[in-house]
Amino acid sequence: MSPAAASKTTTSKATSAKASASKAAKPEILMVANASGETITVAKAKPKASRSKAKAEDDTTATEAANKVTPTKAKAAAKTKAAPKAKAAAKTKAAPKTKAAAKTAAPANLDVAADQLLAAAANKAADAKPAEKDAKAKALASIKVGPKGVYTEDSIRVYLQEIGRIRLLRPDEEIELARKIADLLQLEELAAQFETDHGHYPDTKEWAALVDMPLIKFRRRLMLGRRAKEKMVQSNLRLVVSIAKKYMNRGLSFQDLIQEGSLGLIRAAEKFDHEKGYKFSTYATWWIRQAITRAIADQSRTIRLPVHLYETISRIKKTTKTLSQEFGRKPTEEEIAESMEMTIEKLRFIAKSAQLPISLETPIGKEEDSRLGDFIEADIENPEQDVAKNLLREDLEGVLATLSPRERDVLRLRYGLDDGRMKTLEEIGQIFDVTRERIRQIEAKALRKLRHPNRNGVLKEYIK
Repeated sequence: MSPAAASKTTTSKATSAKASASKAAKPEILMVANASGETITVAKAKPKASRSKAKAEDDTTATEAANKVTPTKAKAAAKTKAAPKAKAAAKTKAAPKTKAAAKTAAPANLDVAADQLLAAAANKAADAKPAEKDAKAKALASIKVGPKGVYTEDSIRVYLQEIGRIRLLRPDEEIELARKIADLLQLEELAAQFETDHGHYPDTKEWAALVDMPLIKFRRRLMLGRRAKEKMVQSNLRLVVSIAKKYMNRGLSFQDLIQEGSLGLIRAAEKFDHEKGYKFSTYATWWIRQAITRAIADQSRTIRLPVHLYETISRIKKTTKTLSQEFGRKPTEEEIAESMEMTIEKLRFIAKSAQLPISLETPIGKEEDSRLGDFIEADIENPEQDVAKNLLREDLEGVLATLSPRERDVLRLRYGLDDGRMKTLEEIGQIFDVTRERIRQIEAKALRKLRHPNRNGVLKEYIK
């Protein structure tokens, strides 16, 4: 085959591959004459698409390269006619200059694929936005507005889900973990003693030297002990939640009860003795309950009550509930005091101590424009009334000074002018060692003297 024929064949093949690859662009067909005077066909893309224009330039370059190929290269290119048109350009690797014809089809396929990927990504993003909005709407819907402000139970729910995934321990696992925790406590005791003696907490090297162990082995021993303690605590967090539920609505929130109970659980893990044979949960229950009740006694009230008094209040509430179920009504103070084996006075004192304080700034009414303190009567005296009482006392002392000492003393005791307590005639008679009749006569004589106009004129002004 002549070089011109090979050139024509290669050019026609490149044009066919180009037409197949850019079918979506609908290229225009042009007739071009090569150097030998033969007419060849060249595909030209529409001028509107810059990418199609670049492809047309690549086709022209491929045509010029095909005119310069040697007979051997043209023969190799002719053998590729049996392959599919889409792979024809890729199989002409023997002709380096004809790679341009093969590369013209690849960009079209890659661009189409890229457009498809971008479109798919755009659709996915469009679908994700409504889903994201729905998730935010659900999160906002889960928020509950209470009297104390905005409060959400999401954190509690997530916490319960997390601890629910933790597997409970077997008895043999509890014993093994307890041994490692005991070993950890021994190491911590040595560190505490070192701190007492040297004034600072030991670093890892000093700590390892205390137990005469290589640093690597000591670190592993310390790590195993800490992990054992952590696993023992985490595996029993559900026990804390179950106990904390029984102490709700006693002044502390559910989260605080769980937190205090967890501190008790940590203390139980440190004090547990596996050699006594009972389960860890049985032992930890008492520490958790003690931590929760102590926290309620110390933190639930604005004014702290002694622990023994708080325990008495709890027993009174429990007794009241029991008697209410037994009698079918609310028990009286006498019935509660008899059941508690205490006096009514002590019961009333404890009940008064159990009252919760109320802020004077508490809003009153629907509009909440008034405060509780606005409706409480002041206990302090009016300054005018205080001055009037002082003047009355001075004038009364001046009038009593006109009486005899015995008459003055009898009136003071009879009407409680000194201590505010009025005494009977019998009591006054015993003080003066006379009969009650004699005291009555002295009182009557003193009152007659006070009724004289010269004496009562000053006191009548206070009656008006």
